[in-house]
Amino acid sequence: MTAKIIDGKLISSQIKEELKKEISELKEKGIIPGLAVVIVGEDPASKVYVGQKEKSCAALGIYSEKHAFPESTSQEELINLVRKLSANPKINGILVQLPLPKHLDEGEVLLEIPPEKDIFPALLTASRNCL
Repeated sequence: MTAKIIDGKLISSQIKEELKKEISELKEKGIIPGLAVVIVGEDPASKVYVGQKEKSCAALGIYSEKHAFPESTSQEELINLVRKLSANPKINGILVQLPLPKHLDEGEVLLEIPPEKDIFPALLTASRNCL
């Protein structure tokens, strides 16, 4: 079996160009894609990841909202936010940044995201298409 070298920067660039085209076509139809990102606590890696998502959305022309909460946020507060975002027609995708603080039940929170607004199935499909 021979190894296959993958050029990550090239693939990323190709995906971004495809996304720009798709987003432009949606905007021509009056649809502006929207992403809500939820982060709880001060995990440095999570903050970097969320910052990268904000930059990517801006570069691609995607509407984005960041919802940052302190580590002391309750399960009820977090679930209420996810429900509110789920009902918001401006939001097409919801990302709850993991890990959540230990006192929060990640599974319960993630189950509140409706399948049509859960970004992870879309990411899995996109990554499979790159292989």
